[in-house]
Amino acid sequence: MLKSLSYSFAHRRKRQGDFRRLWITRINAASRKEGLSYSLFINGLKRENVDIDRKMLAEMAVNDPQAFTELVKLSKQ
Repeated sequence: MLKSLSYSFAHRRKRQGDFRRLWITRINAASRKEGLSYSLFINGLKRENVDIDRKMLAEMAVNDPQAFTELVKLSKQ
């Protein structure tokens, strides 16, 4: 019982990192389709003061590719 509690605590923390890696992978794949690497895409968004978290960017990349393409164009400027 005690081990299961300690494992569940540790894996709750690990799951957050797993999701962040998944979001970054999805954003990277979608931005590379548009001809831009992940790091340049994120840097371009920061330069343009676009404040969207990685979770929402990954969601847009999967479910709304047109809006994601607009963000890629904005970050290329």
